Amino acid sequence: MGLPLIDGIFPALIIAGALTTSAGDPSIAGILQTGLLIFGGSATVAVILAEMDGTRREQLTSILLLGALLIPVAVAEAAVAETIETLLNFEVFHRFAGLVILAVAAKTASSKVGEYLPSPSVIIGLGLVASFNPAGFELIVTPDPMRLLSAGAAAGTGVGFAGAVALFAPRLRGNVDIDLFRFGSSVALGMLALEVLGLMPTQAPVALGVLGVTALFAFDPGSDGADLDEFVDDAPATESATPDANANGAVADGGDDVETSEDYDALVDDDDDDNDGSAPGYGYPGEEESRAPWL
Repeated sequence: MGLPLIDGIFPALIIAGALTTSAGDPSIAGILQTGLLIFGGSATVAVILAEMDGTRREQLTSILLLGALLIPVAVAEAAVAETIETLLNFEVFHRFAGLVILAVAAKTASSKVGEYLPSPSVIIGLGLVASFNPAGFELIVTPDPMRLLSAGAAAGTGVGFAGAVALFAPRLRGNVDIDLFRFGSSVALGMLALEVLGLMPTQAPVALGVLGVTALFAFDPGSDGADLDEFVDDAPATESATPDANANGAVADGGDDVETSEDYDALVDDDDDDNDGSAPGYGYPGEEESRAPWL
């Protein structure tokens, strides 16, 4: 959750005006999109559901402690961003801000593609160089309070999202398709990038809609084996999954039972081999073995 503050994505969004309206007022849609997609997103969900240890109270305490550091740093970066903005050509830099979100979206969707893309900090560094314009430099001593409020609200939204995931983790764990949520989050990030670049022909928060639909489809109650249990319960009692149960049944001429047993043993061995280390996990980002084949 702190990476956007470290690699420069969050200050870039502030300078690009993603958190405020054209009149300078806080943008509710921009705050929610930044908080849920930049500070939250699939990485936060994966870490909380798969890697965070301790009880629910301990997890919430850790998230709140992180928020106590995250929100003030976000506000401080928003204050400094106003001074940095006077050194930049806005029309040039906001294009790089959109490109860095597209790069994060591509890295989220495919670790293979991410290997060939530069890191977000490199893209932002290139944007700073390309848009550098020292002629308009001005030291901003009293930053815009609306911009500071928007920055704090965006970071707070991310912290609140993480807290909600931790609160409902027992219910979500095993019932959320992380690969699907990860892919949908990357699409939502792509929509956010198009909005920052000014290529979205609507003022509607499309990225929020995509994220909402993604969360709806990624949540699959009972996906952790309930369907298999139901199938086993409904199976006819006369049919058994093991060759020993059928050895005294249809086989009467001797020989087919041996072949059936051999086939069964081979099938079990193959199934054991497939289950060793190949089950989808929650690794993020870039763990190739944890991704669904279609990703």
